[in-house]
Amino acid sequence: MQRWVQLILGLVCMIVISSPQYVWALFTQPLSAALGSSLPRLQITFSILIVVQTFLSPFQGVLVDRFGPRALLSIGSVIAGLSWVLAAQASNVFALYLTYGLLGGIGTGIVYVGVIGHMVQWFPDTRGLATGLVAAGYGMGALLTTFPIAAVMRESSLQDALVRFGVAFALVGFAAAQGLRPPSHLGRFGSARRDFAAPAIDVSPHVMLGTPIFWLMFAMMTMMSTTGLMVTSQMGAFTRDFGMADALLFGVPLLPLALSLDRITNGATRPFFGWVSDRIGREHTMLIAFGLEGTAMTLWLLTRDNPLLFVLMSGLVFFGWGEIFSLFPSTLTDTFGTKHATANYGCLYMAQGVGSVLGGPIAALLHQSTGSWTPVFAVIITMDFVTAALAILALKPMRRRWLQESQAALSGTSNDRLLPDGIGTISSG
Repeated sequence: MQRWVQLILGLVCMIVISSPQYVWALFTQPLSAALGSSLPRLQITFSILIVVQTFLSPFQGVLVDRFGPRALLSIGSVIAGLSWVLAAQASNVFALYLTYGLLGGIGTGIVYVGVIGHMVQWFPDTRGLATGLVAAGYGMGALLTTFPIAAVMRESSLQDALVRFGVAFALVGFAAAQGLRPPSHLGRFGSARRDFAAPAIDVSPHVMLGTPIFWLMFAMMTMMSTTGLMVTSQMGAFTRDFGMADALLFGVPLLPLALSLDRITNGATRPFFGWVSDRIGREHTMLIAFGLEGTAMTLWLLTRDNPLLFVLMSGLVFFGWGEIFSLFPSTLTDTFGTKHATANYGCLYMAQGVGSVLGGPIAALLHQSTGSWTPVFAVIITMDFVTAALAILALKPMRRRWLQESQAALSGTSNDRLLPDGIGTISSG
């Protein structure tokens, strides 16, 4: 029962920090008018938020592992809420960069990586499902705040909305974090069902960074992050170029309808494929999910002039993408253990930051140089299918060999033993 309480509290923390990323679109027009800034300059705020959230995550993960989830997530929630309160006072775009962007990225990054690390420690038997549920809170949580924030902006002002909800986020996140506790001892709930047994190894980040398995997972997560973030950041642009910007479906504008469906499928896929991976294995699930996205992207490009299929394929693309936020942390912890799970995932989560650059400005440059979105889609589709193939042809045999050799090392007599290939030590704890 206790671990389900931990999951609910972690879910609340994730919902609290979802708005800075997913409600940003509501703020761009009023902020641009209030600060006298062009949209490209204003959008740097959003880029700072995402880059800081991802690239600081290894260091934040180390702090969470060292000082515990309650202290760090309390601080992270307060910082995230404070970023909105201070952003309400911003008189120029540079102040917005420092408050909403930098401070917000620090706060949301602490909470995100902290909650994911907390779940993989509490749920070794169902890591995929647990991380998927809390990741869904981040992907869908803004659905609870979008309309209330818009209502406050209509009735009062943008600044009032930022202050009200910033204070609310800080208070709710701080309160939820007070109940977070690390498990009294790791692994007491049994081992997850996978294709092969995982030994009780605990690999530190600096040792993990020396393994080929980590860098394979980093490359795979980078490619998958690129595919989803390309669609997230460029969807308005290629919808317009495909002639769908003014299209209506059932009397509703196509783009908002597609974005609403995408938010739902992007959240639902995380616990669903996480649950599937707990039963059929991580790599087999990756093959299915990543292949699904590649297929959906191909059909989307081929049927881009059909409004109904345009909306349906966009939802299917996100259903094949969002599960990376449950599959990769689960696979990483299955492989390298729970003791350093938060710090280890912080290292892997940096792939999301790399993907934001490749899927954002780099994809835009490719479109600009070719004058078409077809080459961009071709690259993304190739990444989907390559990553799906790598899951089975490379990641699965590498992990099998790693875990078998680690298990053999654990069968020795001393507490600290060499890891496979002599790259470090493992502890039988």
